[in-house]
Amino acid sequence: MSSILPQNHAIISSQRVFDKIGTIQKRSSHQVKSTSRHFLLPARVYCVSSSSSSSSSSNCATIATKPPPVTEPLAYDPLTLITKTKTSTATTTSSTRNVLNDPSLKSTWGHRAWMVSGCTTVLISLAKSASGAIDSHMWTGPLIAVCIGYVLSDLASGIYHWGIDNYGSAKTPVFGSQIDAFQGHHKWPWTITRREFANNLHALARAVTFTVLPINLLCNDATTLAFVGVFSGCIMFSQQFHSWAHGTKSKLPSIVLALQDAGILVSRSQHSAHHRPPYNNNYCIVSGAWNEYLDRAKVFELLEMIFFFKFGVRPRSWSEPNSEWTEETEIQSIPASH
Repeated sequence: MSSILPQNHAIISSQRVFDKIGTIQKRSSHQVKSTSRHFLLPARVYCVSSSSSSSSSSNCATIATKPPPVTEPLAYDPLTLITKTKTSTATTTSSTRNVLNDPSLKSTWGHRAWMVSGCTTVLISLAKSASGAIDSHMWTGPLIAVCIGYVLSDLASGIYHWGIDNYGSAKTPVFGSQIDAFQGHHKWPWTITRREFANNLHALARAVTFTVLPINLLCNDATTLAFVGVFSGCIMFSQQFHSWAHGTKSKLPSIVLALQDAGILVSRSQHSAHHRPPYNNNYCIVSGAWNEYLDRAKVFELLEMIFFFKFGVRPRSWSEPNSEWTEETEIQSIPASH
């Protein structure tokens, strides 16, 4: 201690000073106990500046604090550390709350209107197909068309998902908003479970309306309408199947869990592989039935090579994932109601 304090200074022992030191040490060790067991908590050293000649006559004292060392790997103020930790946690929590309360996750009346339009269009296709099958007493063609529409919708969802994951940007005409949304989905995949139903599906419902409505008006063939109705319906609801694949088992309806376990809808375990590096597999999001074949046969890798040698464009899956694809997990302490 004599090497720290100047020789012409004296340490005045007072119960008040030592009590203060003891209180600080006790509070510090209590609050940062879980932070680290390997750091020594420094106590503040209180000194009284007093010359030897005037120590007996002077009634006032100046309490000085020993400055912290220049190198700070082991020297830190526990109170400051706790304050910074609380501030950082509060900032992160606030940021996550802002994401969860983002108005862009809510459904608008416009979204709901497009959902009504899309669902009505699909139902018209199926109704006209059923009516034609009843009139002709021929059900084989429409039933086969239903199965083909369901199977091909899964393949189509995979091809589309692969395309917007690997090519284009938010500035790409027509598909820019979808590309931007899927890029954001890789960073915050759990937000899809927070999107309201119409908000999540309205873009596909709008596309189905514009594509299928003319077919309904011009076509009366039961087999064709059966295929169109099932194919377009599965594509429109693929984002809902996708959302369920990110859902927690305890929060999903029993019927959804049964369909996932049966392989009729894409399962949670299968789709979770898509959100792990290198992010280049399991693109299909209707039933996921095509994923194993497409990945084993390296179909998308072949398409990427063709695109590269033909157009000189590299897919994103060839590069190391950057910060935009680094997943941020949801803070579990935030209630689901937020």
